[in-house]
Amino acid sequence: MIGIIGAMDIEVNGIIEKMTDKKSETISSTVYTSGKISGKDCVVAKCGIGKVNAAVAAQTMILKYNPDMIINTGIGGSTSLKTHIGYVVIAENVVQHDMDTTALGDEPATLFLPEENIVYIPCDKDLIQKLETACKAVGENKYIIGTVATGDKFISGNENRSALNQKFNALACEMEGGSIGQVCYLNHIPFAVLRSVSDSMSDEDDAVEYSTFSKSAAEKSIKIICSFFEI
Repeated sequence: MIGIIGAMDIEVNGIIEKMTDKKSETISSTVYTSGKISGKDCVVAKCGIGKVNAAVAAQTMILKYNPDMIINTGIGGSTSLKTHIGYVVIAENVVQHDMDTTALGDEPATLFLPEENIVYIPCDKDLIQKLETACKAVGENKYIIGTVATGDKFISGNENRSALNQKFNALACEMEGGSIGQVCYLNHIPFAVLRSVSDSMSDEDDAVEYSTFSKSAAEKSIKIICSFFEI
């Protein structure tokens, strides 16, 4: 069973449309659609924007559907001059940039888990490789593997974007992947994050870029995820 989580309709509807034998149920106000893509069992959830929504959806998916893996997919913002609009970022690891107890002497973005403290949560290496293969299968050569930063804030302005790159070496930012990663890490579920860049480090207005390119960016991530099912 492959679990897919996206925050918005534009990030998951195209995947759900590819499914056969579909069944849907609503748990904690989140709709989970299960079925098959390319003959493989899957479940897709639109979690809503933000870390708490994403964490609730991920934990519920694990308890209810027992997926073998979870992929968080969708769009994100660039935090590097290496990632322009239309580029794809495959997460090597995720970091929650808004977790901050540095006033107590802790490292920035430290997560306090039951058995350890950690900053970067690693994504599954096999899933990273398969997503890379999926990119190549659809002719997508503008992809890069690296850190994705998560926080409950839309990051705008080149200064703020650059700060995430300098502090965490982040290539992209978004609002769900790090919390999904934390839930999967605690449950020992392999996970991955795929983000197509919709807004970048440029002189253009970030909100305008997002509004202009979010749909096409989401379509690119959907195309790659659908290719993933054929690997």
